[in-house]
Amino acid sequence: GLSATRHLEDAHALVPAVLGFGPKSRGPLSGEAYRAAGHRPLLSDGDVLCLPGSVVSAPGPVLVPARLQTELVLRCRQETDCDLCVRVAVHLAVRGPWEEREEEEEQFGAAASPELEDSRNAALQARVVLSFQAYRTTRCVLLEVQVPAALARPGPSAGSVVFDCFEAALGAEVRLWSYTQPRYQKELNVTQLLPDCKGLEVQDSIQSCWALPWLSVSAEGDLVHLVLDVPEEQRFGLALYRSQAHGAPRPWWHRNLTGPQTITLNHTDLLPCLCIQVWPLEPDSVRTSTCPFREDPRALRNLWRAARPRLLPPHSWRLDAPCSLPAEATLCWQAPGGGPCRPLAPPLPRDNVTVNKAHEFPLLRGHPNLCIQVSSWEKLQLQECLWADTLGPLRDDMLLVETRGPRHNRTLCALEHSGCTPLPSRASTRAARVGEHLLQDLESGQCLQLWDDDRGAFWACPMDKYVHRRWALVWLGCLLVAAALLLLLLLLLRKDPVKGWLRLLKQDYRFGAAAGGRAALLLYSADDAGFERLVGALASALCALPLRVAVELWSRRELSAQGPLAWFHAQRRRTLQEGGVVVLLFSPGAVALCREWLQDGVTAPAARGPHDAFAASLSCVLPDFQQGRAPGRYVGACFEGLLPPDAVPALFRTVPVFSLPSQLPDFLGALQGPCARGSGRLAERAQQVSRTLQPALDSCFQNPGAPGRGARWALEPGTGLE
Repeated sequence: GLSATRHLEDAHALVPAVLGFGPKSRGPLSGEAYRAAGHRPLLSDGDVLCLPGSVVSAPGPVLVPARLQTELVLRCRQETDCDLCVRVAVHLAVRGPWEEREEEEEQFGAAASPELEDSRNAALQARVVLSFQAYRTTRCVLLEVQVPAALARPGPSAGSVVFDCFEAALGAEVRLWSYTQPRYQKELNVTQLLPDCKGLEVQDSIQSCWALPWLSVSAEGDLVHLVLDVPEEQRFGLALYRSQAHGAPRPWWHRNLTGPQTITLNHTDLLPCLCIQVWPLEPDSVRTSTCPFREDPRALRNLWRAARPRLLPPHSWRLDAPCSLPAEATLCWQAPGGGPCRPLAPPLPRDNVTVNKAHEFPLLRGHPNLCIQVSSWEKLQLQECLWADTLGPLRDDMLLVETRGPRHNRTLCALEHSGCTPLPSRASTRAARVGEHLLQDLESGQCLQLWDDDRGAFWACPMDKYVHRRWALVWLGCLLVAAALLLLLLLLLRKDPVKGWLRLLKQDYRFGAAAGGRAALLLYSADDAGFERLVGALASALCALPLRVAVELWSRRELSAQGPLAWFHAQRRRTLQEGGVVVLLFSPGAVALCREWLQDGVTAPAARGPHDAFAASLSCVLPDFQQGRAPGRYVGACFEGLLPPDAVPALFRTVPVFSLPSQLPDFLGALQGPCARGSGRLAERAQQVSRTLQPALDSCFQNPGAPGRGARWALEPGTGLE
């Protein structure tokens, strides 16, 4: 809080001074100790450069900063002419190899040499740097401190030095660092948010508060209003900036304004670090700052949407984000075919992450299956396989985990969905069946080593050859059965009914080979229960073609276990790796979600249920469209009477968007891909699908307000974002 004492000083006394030998000093750094030894703490003339340098080893006992303590005080020229100031107390401690001196004292005793006696009485010296940073203000000062070694002993505190003081703006967020030159340990740091005029009980003593513009924040739907209560003729400055935990704040918007003003922001512009600074346009005016969105859930949601992990060659990564955020990161192993990503404690234990700063991967080399998970408050926020873009898709490799214990003990296990299977093992898992072969591959150097240190190692062993060997006998048996069936059919070819049956079988086979060989992932927004029944009817009809269809409606158990984001990642990866197609079923709710992600200004939809994979999928779907990777991978569709095609945002119309059921033949042809043929057959199948869809479609119109997990959004043609 603010010190109740007001310091009345003349103009010359306003220069900051070190009070390390006054009443605020404690312990061995007291004024009497300094004067007796002939040493006093000094403040170097002027500011110094903020250059911490690298950490070096202490040559002996040294003084280092142990704790920073701040206090807000008023520095007053007169009773009603004061400035806000930050007083800093640096608590010092003795660190280093003190034991060597004690051993020398015991060894030489009273017969110690004059040189040793001089060493014992030599003063401990320290050059302590204090760095002060606020918006548009950076200062560094150097404090030279020394104390006789006879009065300093190792411990949590050897006294303190007080710097009085750093002048600061009202409402500013200030950061303080302290370290020694040379630097013997990691620098100390503390962050403090100063009160503004409204939060000060002594605002009458600060003249700049008398005419300061008053700022209030209000929300109306998706819009946020900054209301400034200012006299009509008063001119003032307004700046929006992003406060940074590391480095200088980044200005974002600045205007000089007159009179009362209301500034409107979209909710997508909000970030926890977005701060507002306002000041009257007068000479030497004081600026007041506030950061009103630190706890706003919309601001935190926008921050996670903007955060992206990025791979930095050769073995580093960085979490790019516009603000600091509480995040932890760990490595995990993602096996192909879906399933959760298995965390790998070593070599990257779960630890706090500093955004926009490079972090080292203690790995020998990368692998497509190595992914990074970023969590906040034990909730998974991001998962990215950073090496997938450079090393290709996921591989069917088995990760062997080697654990090293004392006395050269070594154990090996294979990481699977069910856990880490010891090798060799008699279990019925996939790794246990080929455990002996995996150990032979490891000994012969066929496995790729990813990590190695005293605790253990990781090895990636290919499994392709074992899959081929396993299926060779199965294929041989299938060929023998097919040959026997062919001989039987040749004997029956003379019979006309059999010939007709064979022709029908041939047509069905051609269609099935074209459509059944392709996977389709259906993504939709659950607007209401009627729309979900319509999606279920479409999925069932497509399975009858046949197509291999994956849809959230049929995977609720997996969705609950994995979460919408992980489930979508696994399904999308499997579908695209198998040459399939992702189908975006647009509805009013889906278009509203897309608009929210594309930062439109229309009212966002209400909160959705825990199984809504469509909202989670947009974080991956949007980059595919924005970077031109969507054609050939995605198609769109909407239902006639529920949504016109031109209401679909223009970004998504870069791929075909079909209106159902009138364009069902073209839609089925797009699902089959380039191998589609037989337009007559497609038309026949389209009629079957249309008959299946019609009851569910009619039900949507008869019960427009059916209860579900969301509400229906009304859209007019042409409202999609361009």
